[in-house]
Amino acid sequence: MSIDSLEQHEALVRSLMDERRWPAGGGNRRRIDTHISTVLLAGDVAYKLKKPLDLGFLDFRSLAARHAACLEELRLNRRLAPEIYQAVCAITGSVEAPDIDGAGPVIDWAVRMQRFDPDAILSNLIERLSPRLIERLALRIADFHAQAAVSPTSEPFGAAAAVFAPMQQNFGQIRASLAAETAGLERIAAWSKDQRDRLAGLLDERKAGGHIRECHGDLHLGNVALIAGEPVLFDAIEFNPGLRWIDTINDVAFLSMDLHHRRPPLAYCLLDHYLQASGDYSGLPLLRFYEVYRALVRTKIAAIRATQELTRTQRHEVEDEFNAYLGLADRLTRAAQGAVVITYGVSGSGKSHVVRQLPERLPAVRLRSDVERKRLLGLDAHVDATTKGAYSSDLTQRTYARLAEFAADVVQAGMVAVVDATFLRHVHRARLRALADAMQMPFVILDCDAPVEILRDRILARRRQANNVSDADLEVLDAQLQTREPLTADERRFAITVGPEQPLLADALLQRLGRVPHRP
Repeated sequence: MSIDSLEQHEALVRSLMDERRWPAGGGNRRRIDTHISTVLLAGDVAYKLKKPLDLGFLDFRSLAARHAACLEELRLNRRLAPEIYQAVCAITGSVEAPDIDGAGPVIDWAVRMQRFDPDAILSNLIERLSPRLIERLALRIADFHAQAAVSPTSEPFGAAAAVFAPMQQNFGQIRASLAAETAGLERIAAWSKDQRDRLAGLLDERKAGGHIRECHGDLHLGNVALIAGEPVLFDAIEFNPGLRWIDTINDVAFLSMDLHHRRPPLAYCLLDHYLQASGDYSGLPLLRFYEVYRALVRTKIAAIRATQELTRTQRHEVEDEFNAYLGLADRLTRAAQGAVVITYGVSGSGKSHVVRQLPERLPAVRLRSDVERKRLLGLDAHVDATTKGAYSSDLTQRTYARLAEFAADVVQAGMVAVVDATFLRHVHRARLRALADAMQMPFVILDCDAPVEILRDRILARRRQANNVSDADLEVLDAQLQTREPLTADERRFAITVGPEQPLLADALLQRLGRVPHRP
């Protein structure tokens, strides 16, 4: 007789936790529960069982549904963590005397995984998270998205109706919770509908442009583990195709939202590195729309957990989580003002070094001419493009046009666009200033310079560095020194001078921009 109730599931779990019933080597047992699954750790393996629940967005009540979900979980997660996900196992025997992959009728199914330390997931390592780790995570996600299957345009995934349906479902399920604060929730619901209507055209463009892919779907800090020092993504959504066949920026929004909640400076580090790797700046106007949705997903999960059997301590934790994520969703709906910051200076003047840490100090995303120039050539950022026309006049014009286009996407999303380029010609600087003026946003020029001997030494040293994205050599430097157009007296009003003896003070830049660091 197969498992068909939570009571039977609990009885089965108790039997499987019995040391006498466990396969050989099943010591050091531990149980972990989510709102839809139970994971049993024993020895060097883990078994994940689905709870026989119908939660609207999933239905695991039948044995066949749980089996199908286990098979999908294995397929989907082997894309990301093949070293962890091993097989789908049948649980046979009876609730009182279960066996794994034994003979006889199947009573339930489980996914067998390589055990890893459950305390090594990033949600348990908040204080240990670093910009360098977040950078590696961002690059891993960008690489995964680049390889993920693209949804055919004939499928409904990514259309406005498909995008908004789970959002509406969230509101319905949260409203059913007695803990819901009605006025605030209804304001968020109205905001979400307004955003859907305003962004409908962009949603269509994203679908037509191939940005709807088979993503992770549940990409938050609790589903990333630190294994051998590297971030590993696991537990992708298997139970509902519509929740994983989504816009890639929607996938990223879950993680950026979670970082807003726990370590706000790192949310912009994540976006900064992800966007440099993916080049997907056009998705930024959708980011807050999806971040609010993701905050409400966590609110809903807390509401569901509140209806389950919990200890008093667990219940307080769930209530705190509910209120925290609902409050974050509300804050994320508040309009944020963007800004435009550009650099000015020849190669080797320290521009990239100066702006490298800005996403850690303010809501900023960098746009790097060295990276975008090569992207226009279809090249990896680390490929030397000096012999491929990278510094031709035509490509330079196209590069600055691309930077201006992406800067508009960044500031429309309420963030600071930090454009890292030489900007040696007045016409290129004027284009970005005009963008800031048109959108009534602050504009700042970081005027970077150094003595010629330092410029030359820096370029020679940089040419020897691994993972260097700049191809400028001494010949390029000499040409820049001869042709650069100085800042005008009018431009000087917007400039902050930066040099070897005048480091950029982030607080001074924040004051100039009128910003408070990392306010969602």
